[in-house]
Amino acid sequence: MTLTPELKAKIDNLVTQNKIMVFMKGNKLMPQCGFSNNVVQILNQLGATYETCDVLEDPEIRQGIKEYSSWPTIPQLYISGEFIGGSDVVIEMYNKQELQEKVEVALAS
Repeated sequence: MTLTPELKAKIDNLVTQNKIMVFMKGNKLMPQCGFSNNVVQILNQLGATYETCDVLEDPEIRQGIKEYSSWPTIPQLYISGEFIGGSDVVIEMYNKQELQEKVEVALAS
């Protein structure tokens, strides 16, 4: 499956309309995998306001987001339109106090 212009526009929209956007399995109330849950727990810990997109409900986005970001796995975190990374990257940035800063800047803007 390729990233069609329509699908790219749909993802662009989600990424730009939401200051913090997580493409994940499940949603923030019911994550459907451990990695997605890690990202949700960290964002909750930071008191972040964020939106989620359940890729299990949208197979087109599930494939498309991997091409969009050139990142092979889910979840994927975007802050202020910038691709941050998956679960491992998010945990690492959180542990180094780098994520807090990005979240605060995004929510303050």
